[in-house]
Amino acid sequence: MKTKTQIIKELKLQFPTLRLGDDAAGYTNLLVEEYEATIEQWADAKLAKEAAKLEAEQLRQTKISAYKKLGLTPDEIEALVPTPQPRVITAE
Repeated sequence: MKTKTQIIKELKLQFPTLRLGDDAAGYTNLLVEEYEATIEQWADAKLAKEAAKLEAEQLRQTKISAYKKLGLTPDEIEALVPTPQPRVITAE
C-alpha cells in the first residue's frame, strides 16, 4: 500500500493545477492553500478506500478459511463468498 506522501506526489503530477468555474463564467485557479488542502483530502480519501478494500479482502479470506475447515468444496465456498469482479462501466 502506498503512503500518503507517495499518493500526494502522484496527485500533484497528475493535477499540477486545479481550477474552479465554468465556460460561461470563466475559471480561476485555486490558491496554494486551497490546492494543498484539496490534494490532501483526495489522498486521504484514496487511502481510506484502499484500507477498506484491504479490510474487505481480509474478511473474505477469513470466511474462506472457516468454510474450508467446515469441509466445504471450493465451488460451495465460491457460491457463499464470490471472488470480487472488477466493475464494468458502460455508456448509456
